[in-house]
Amino acid sequence: MPNGAETKSRIESYLLARIPFVSVRTVERGRALEMLGELAKGKQLEIIVHTLSQGLRDLRNKQVVSDDKSLLGALDLAGEWFQARANLTVVFTDVQHLGEDNEISRRFVDLAQLAEEHGGCIVVISADPTWSTLQRMGMAVTLDLPDVDEMRADIEEFLHQYESVIRIEWGRAECEEAASILTGVTKIEALNILATFVVKKSITKAELVELGRAKDSIFSELAGIERVAVRSGDHPVGGLEGLRQWLDRKRPLLTMDLRDRGMRPPRGVLLVGVPGCGKSLSAKAIASDWQLPLYRLDIGSVLGTYVGQSESRFREALATADTVAPCVLWIDEIEKGLAGSGTDSTGVTTRLVGQFLYWLQESRSRVFVVATANDVRALPQELLRSGRFDDMFFVDLPDAEERREIIQIYLRKYLRVPVADDVVDELVRLSDGFAGSDVEAAVAEIGYEAIRVGDEAVPVEYYRSAFRNIVPLVRSAPERIDEVRQLRDRAIPASGKVRDTAEKAGARRVVLG
Repeated sequence: MPNGAETKSRIESYLLARIPFVSVRTVERGRALEMLGELAKGKQLEIIVHTLSQGLRDLRNKQVVSDDKSLLGALDLAGEWFQARANLTVVFTDVQHLGEDNEISRRFVDLAQLAEEHGGCIVVISADPTWSTLQRMGMAVTLDLPDVDEMRADIEEFLHQYESVIRIEWGRAECEEAASILTGVTKIEALNILATFVVKKSITKAELVELGRAKDSIFSELAGIERVAVRSGDHPVGGLEGLRQWLDRKRPLLTMDLRDRGMRPPRGVLLVGVPGCGKSLSAKAIASDWQLPLYRLDIGSVLGTYVGQSESRFREALATADTVAPCVLWIDEIEKGLAGSGTDSTGVTTRLVGQFLYWLQESRSRVFVVATANDVRALPQELLRSGRFDDMFFVDLPDAEERREIIQIYLRKYLRVPVADDVVDELVRLSDGFAGSDVEAAVAEIGYEAIRVGDEAVPVEYYRSAFRNIVPLVRSAPERIDEVRQLRDRAIPASGKVRDTAEKAGARRVVLG
């Protein structure tokens, strides 16, 4: 049963049973009052609600019962009413600091005792916890944000109002995708986003992309993770054909409803390999191509000084990622943040690893994690077990064909004139052993010269010298490349190419021993 329907059913049973105190934990006050209003009408219950803006009013007919808007005045009136008549329910919506032992909390305890004696009921709607002494006098219920089914029903009901007024291209499939995108927002936030589409006099299938951007704007200031701005087409990646094909198969699954098969959305990918070969760029490219917001989690930044601070910050960051889903979560050089779990004397890293593993395994939010690492041997072995990430890919130095593609990407980006094929061929030969970042640096140097003297005035010899002046890692630190390449047989080649007869393209990774 969806949480909304279950919560309404539980509240109904509590009110009919005349439980003296009921706390409804939620950030959606309006949605909770809507449920109570339906119960007041359907079950003929006398329910009075207090708000600081409107005072006391009857939920059934919306009439003002008292214009005293103060909380203390409402408490006094509720006490008088409980003694004068039975089966009355009073709802409070603006109560601060009810989780502490203070004067207001004790007033509520007294009022709950009075309600119990006269068959009355107090309902408090709040996003904050309730003082334990008060809570033990009654029952508690949590109204979560709408799940996918509830969100789809709300969307369909909203659109139904405008079917004869504006052009609506959304069918059942589009409403389901919209619902999966909007999970994590309140009902009123979702309907407000849809209302901005209504004023345009049409709701097309293209609005599904805009839906994600609108949701993203709601959470742009949330703490814990950093928003990274990307635009469609801004981050082309050369080579890595095997990774790109794998991602193309995963993209539709991220917003599909997989619950009938008992499966979760794709969890993400771990990219390991030679530095400068496109691992971090791939995270930006995925978000750009999939038209999803990109968030960066810097594990080092969540580490705190005090006991429990790091774990709290990390938990908040992962909860934030769940809230802004669907999104891409980029964790760069993950081994630097989660390494050393066995040698950390304080145990902080071990606990962070435990939190992260639990989240990877159990979270059902549509967060696609792209984690990069230069040395997975520094990572805890538990992180590499099947079921954490969907797969692990090894990103190696690009071969000649891949370098050609990368060179052409950056030539188009930094220059305003075409470059002859024979010149490109020579640059491919000169760039043997280059990482993608080395190629970018060389072409960028040509671009600076083109800005200075004009694109057509740059001599071919300058192209050659720009590439010859680059000292790639394979020459400056060959031992580091050899060390990283020892991991190649433990991951899927991102290029999609078989390296030798002992390897099979697409072979599953194995846990590092």
